[in-house]
Amino acid sequence: MQAASQIRPTRYTATAKTFHWVLALALVTLFGVGLYMTGLPFSPQRLKLYNWHKWAGVTILALSVLRLLWRFTHRPPQLPDKVLATMPEWQQFAHHAVHFLMYALFLAVPLLGWAYSSASGFQIVWLGALPLPDFVPVDPELAKAIKPWHAYSAYALAALVVLHVAAVVKHQVIDRDGLLGRMLPGRT
Repeated sequence: MQAASQIRPTRYTATAKTFHWVLALALVTLFGVGLYMTGLPFSPQRLKLYNWHKWAGVTILALSVLRLLWRFTHRPPQLPDKVLATMPEWQQFAHHAVHFLMYALFLAVPLLGWAYSSASGFQIVWLGALPLPDFVPVDPELAKAIKPWHAYSAYALAALVVLHVAAVVKHQVIDRDGLLGRMLPGRT
């Protein structure tokens, strides 16, 4: 029998839940704003949205680093036994792979955006008050090369989020295994 200190909880901590839901809301909002702003003609509104997008991206990057540090120091809860008993190996692999790729893209998308902004010669001034160092030197050719990768990685992250949500819906509606309860706000 395992000692009480070795038993992993079945629900996420309040801190992990807060990171999850704040970042989920921020990422969905930022993705929507990104889609909207790229279709605008050059205008003060477009410039304002681009600046807001950069500020939000840097904030998401910082929160993602904090979330990753939390994850490294606080193991996530194991999947409940009844879920593991009915989940095929390929789904368990997909579960871990999707989470790993989402974490990687939580970092890559804003870093690529920052690199694109820097290479384009537009320094990010977070919240209009804190100038951030350029991530790469000004280089129009580099900016041209980075720009699509920021978009591709954002679309890849959006696709993984849709896959993640679809899996949650499957577990909630079809399997009815209560897996969603591990991440819902409330008691831990």
